[in-house]
Amino acid sequence: MTAASPALPPSPLPDERKALLARTVEGLDAASLWWLSGYAAGLAQGQGHAPPSLAVLPGGAAASQSAQRLSIVYGSQTGNARRAAEQLAADAEAAGLTVRLLRADAYPTRELASERLLYVVISTQGEGDPPDDAIGLVEFLQGRRAPKLPELKYAVLGLGDSSYADFCGIGKRIDARLADLGAQRLLPLGAADLDIDSVAAPWRTQALAQARELLKSAAAPSATVTPLRSAAAAAWNHERPFAAEVLANQRISGRDFKGPRYAAHGVADKDVRHLELSLAGSGLHYEPGDALGIRHRNPPALVEAVLTATRLDGHADVTVDADTLPLHEWLAAHRELTRASRPFLASVARRSAAPALEQLLDPTQTAGLAALLADHQVIDVLRRWPADWDHSALLDALRPLAPRLYSIASSRKRVGDEVHLTVDVLDYQAHGHAHGGAGSGFLAALAEGDSAPVYIEPNERFRVPADASRDILMIGPGTGVAPFRGFVQERAESGASGRNWLFFGARHFNQDFLYQAEWQQALRSGELQRLDLAFSRDVQPLRDGNVPDKVYVQQRLREHGRDVYDWLQNGAHLYVCGAIGMGKDVHATLQQIVVEHDARSAEDAAAYLTSLQREGRYARDVY
Repeated sequence: MTAASPALPPSPLPDERKALLARTVEGLDAASLWWLSGYAAGLAQGQGHAPPSLAVLPGGAAASQSAQRLSIVYGSQTGNARRAAEQLAADAEAAGLTVRLLRADAYPTRELASERLLYVVISTQGEGDPPDDAIGLVEFLQGRRAPKLPELKYAVLGLGDSSYADFCGIGKRIDARLADLGAQRLLPLGAADLDIDSVAAPWRTQALAQARELLKSAAAPSATVTPLRSAAAAAWNHERPFAAEVLANQRISGRDFKGPRYAAHGVADKDVRHLELSLAGSGLHYEPGDALGIRHRNPPALVEAVLTATRLDGHADVTVDADTLPLHEWLAAHRELTRASRPFLASVARRSAAPALEQLLDPTQTAGLAALLADHQVIDVLRRWPADWDHSALLDALRPLAPRLYSIASSRKRVGDEVHLTVDVLDYQAHGHAHGGAGSGFLAALAEGDSAPVYIEPNERFRVPADASRDILMIGPGTGVAPFRGFVQERAESGASGRNWLFFGARHFNQDFLYQAEWQQALRSGELQRLDLAFSRDVQPLRDGNVPDKVYVQQRLREHGRDVYDWLQNGAHLYVCGAIGMGKDVHATLQQIVVEHDARSAEDAAAYLTSLQREGRYARDVY
């Protein structure tokens, strides 16, 4: 949020404390600054001091303020829910309301019983899971310790992706659970798809009107909101990306060498790229763990395939919301062509009058719908169920093109005004046709000197420990290793004394050992203390004459379970990055390790891992 800072009275702090404060707040995100303000206000109130004319965060600690404020809590995996919550808070503040904005893992659950007005903005991760920063809050709400809430009024805005069958699943469950606890729902659940504002904007307007009505008779707050530093929006963001020059686009996956006898290489089954982009002159800054957003274009061949399947003229001008562009440009730069969604399938079903598709859209057919969405791109649906389309109807049926996020694979301390990416280029055959990834294909096609529209998406929960003496365990199969390249660089350049242990997995040692030379050099130089590898498709030793097992990172974790547990017990931070399914398997393996090496029950082991997440010592970046 932005706010003009009023003139403050002379600071009571000595110069050395002012300097320390400046260092403390440097680089903190908006949510952290809000929390810090409330924490300081609570300390002052605990000492029995009334607030002077200095500004403090409303709602810092006093339960008596609950009836006079709006609390907004968000859970966000990729930043969309955070932005939506910040916009809601900014609107409420501009309307003169007392508001506090908290990330879900910073929300003091002990205060829930005294809340009177609560808005929750939360994204759904995968098939109905909460974002990592909301796991603790969701478990609290679903557990026995959740209080009855007869005096609470609430509303929930859920963000999701309708290409998943359990669309906005976690938002639905929180909305229902708060009602079960006796709270009064002010608005129906807002269920926003990737075109977030089409739902979020009208929901926000209604939510703000309800808050103004409920709080208009509340006593004026004794303090006003004054951010500790300017929160001016970055010059470049997801709506206005920076054109970053491509410095390098290098393939880092290999081909299996068959040996001198064959004098040939095998066929490469993966194409993984290392890209280096220049941020010089942009003013953009990032930390290892952040993501780079890419505003890509759809492949020309895919656009032509959609036009062929719909029998539409790509050169025809089409007007949408006062913008007029040729149809092919709408499809290339403004519409999602690879990810199908339930609303799109519903439009196809209506226009094609296909009973089989209508049946899949029945609310009871979640498994069949999930299978279809996982297997079919937009073009597959258009080919399978032909229909009569007009230009406007097609654009209305398709979702707006969403940017793609890629974990940053570098540290600015080492690479300066550059940002590096590790990109798995999606390319496969299905339904008799070639298929590819829109974002990865766009990046793979860039040559040195080209530019890519980019912005930084912060991920404040996925950071190296502030205490540089802490050990870290990093689990990153495939391109999930990308942020850990940045972690190791960051820790080396900052002189961190904590140890670094990396678990990496892929299909083949010869083809898929990403950044192999760098990891080997890091071991030699002492930047990396331990490296454990798992290559699932390489020949494994036979066990009792049976078919050899495929080895994944989970197996390596189990083999070193005693050490893994000891590191965690001694304060290490744990990080997991990669596919959602892998993340769930690794979590189950970690739970087994805790059971085995601490003689805990499965329930206690699960609670132990949850406590690590709440403490910020167990972070995941899964997709």
